[in-house]
Amino acid sequence: MEILGTLAPILLFILLFWLILIRPQQKRQKQVREMQSNLQKGDRIITIGGLHATVHAVDEGSLVLEVNDGNKLTYDRNSVREVVTSND
Repeated sequence: MEILGTLAPILLFILLFWLILIRPQQKRQKQVREMQSNLQKGDRIITIGGLHATVHAVDEGSLVLEVNDGNKLTYDRNSVREVVTSND
């Protein structure tokens, strides 16, 4: 019983650490992976570097992005930060 009383605060700290920090980060990473895997031609996106572009072509690991002046750039699929919705 004495061991349980000694370990209880440590176990509680580990549980709180997981609930507050690790679990939300895992959820966010899952959402980002799903968003990046669901990219389609015509989606308006913002890259991690802040480039605003439209997806011109989708490959397995990369994207061809078209910027406003008509230039086409190839980016890694993982560099997409978010998909811009029509009301943004």
